[in-house]
Amino acid sequence: MSRPEIHLSTLDEKFQSAALRVQTLGTFRVWRKGEDISSKAWGREKSIQLFQFLISARHRRGLHKEQIIDRLWPEASRSSGDRDFKVALHGIHKVLEPDRKRRTDARFIQRQGLTYQLNQEECWIDVDALENYIAIGNQNLNDSAAIAKIAYQKALALHQGIFLPTRLYEDWSSGERERLQILALGAMLTLAELELADNPMESIRLSQQALLIDKAWEDAYRIQMQAYFRKGNRPMALKTFQQCKKVLDEEFGIEPLPETKALFRKISEIK
Repeated sequence: MSRPEIHLSTLDEKFQSAALRVQTLGTFRVWRKGEDISSKAWGREKSIQLFQFLISARHRRGLHKEQIIDRLWPEASRSSGDRDFKVALHGIHKVLEPDRKRRTDARFIQRQGLTYQLNQEECWIDVDALENYIAIGNQNLNDSAAIAKIAYQKALALHQGIFLPTRLYEDWSSGERERLQILALGAMLTLAELELADNPMESIRLSQQALLIDKAWEDAYRIQMQAYFRKGNRPMALKTFQQCKKVLDEEFGIEPLPETKALFRKISEIK
């Protein structure tokens, strides 16, 4: 199913109007009505953990309480897991909606029976914004390079680091972390290609940024070779190929792709 068309102005407006803003990339921070929620305000660590889990699982339909407990606290007994869940959820509600009246529906965590999920319509989350900016870039890539560039730039400005860095060793966060990393790498390299003609130094910067995330990302080496060559720095273009060859051999025991070798030969043969 194709993603519906999204506009830059819509995303910018949501950032300004959202009652809840969440940063997950590089660090974890939450703003309620523009005010930063301190880590102390959350009280229990399990409340933060549960909220972060619901963010990580935001694209899935509501998860049953027992599924959530099994993923977060697999060693807990049924009774202790149920108690931990109730306390953690109460902590989330208390932090996010301190003035909510009793027996009224929660605004940010939706419940249907025994299933729970984050209400994305009421939240601005950096990873959702990043995905949507990239989608706008992809939608405009062929028809409006200028809009595509702006969209990719906005996406990468949000990429302040890895997803939920304090949950690096939690199984439930790893899939989303890897998916977002691949999305960000793709945006970096697509933007680097768009910048090649007019701003090769920016292409070099973006490709270097990509290689800091994944030093074996071969596409980044090719873009960097082209950018150096456009800048008239043929030695650095050739040196970049040698670095690519070395990394691929050390990491995987393989040679660069034929298109990378062809680019190296082309640059080598031009005097």
